[in-house]
Amino acid sequence: MSDFPRLRCVGDSAILVEFGDVIAPEINDRVMSLDKALQDASLPGVVDFAPAYASLLVTYDPLRTGPEPLLELLSRLAHDVQPRTAQTRHIEIPVCYEPPFAPDLAHVAAQSGLSPEGVIAAHLASSFRVYMYGFTPGCAYMGGLSPEICLPRRATPVQDVPAGSVIIAGPQCIVTTFTMPTGWWIIGHSPARIYDPASESPFLFSIGDQVRFRRVRTSEMGATGG
Repeated sequence: MSDFPRLRCVGDSAILVEFGDVIAPEINDRVMSLDKALQDASLPGVVDFAPAYASLLVTYDPLRTGPEPLLELLSRLAHDVQPRTAQTRHIEIPVCYEPPFAPDLAHVAAQSGLSPEGVIAAHLASSFRVYMYGFTPGCAYMGGLSPEICLPRRATPVQDVPAGSVIIAGPQCIVTTFTMPTGWWIIGHSPARIYDPASESPFLFSIGDQVRFRRVRTSEMGATGG
């Protein structure tokens, strides 16, 4: 019998509902189905929902409600909810793999036993799903990287990685939205505007979107948009 779904209190104002411990579309579909069901329910005292790869964090106001009634309700909903795949968009993102935009490309090639062109081909062949947001505004975590180029994170993070960097670790990929430190491998750079705080819809991606990358050359970087 599966140990999931599993519920546990986080501090004095949140409950974490876990549907699994791996990155998988069917698990994330259940997370998003519960998220939608709870938003539609408009529960008194519940203030926020934070979906992740395999879990949903439900935050509540402890002055208005407590964990006991929420745990009972969430347990029932989590066991009853069915995976529901929402309508998704297919988005293509430009990426340049040329120097100086891909400082870790040679390392990824050496560790995976491929040539740099082989790494690029594997990345371009990957079909990504947007699973969650985190770390910085607009920072979409995508899963679906080709197993050929899945590497563990670097032992020592690097500082000042530019916004627009295409970084990978494990089966995941991110396009950074701010200059930031990272322990992931930098294999390219995208000129696409992933996060635009002045826009009515500041995030380019929605959770559940399917993303693929399209190769561009350095000469195209200034003229290529998202």
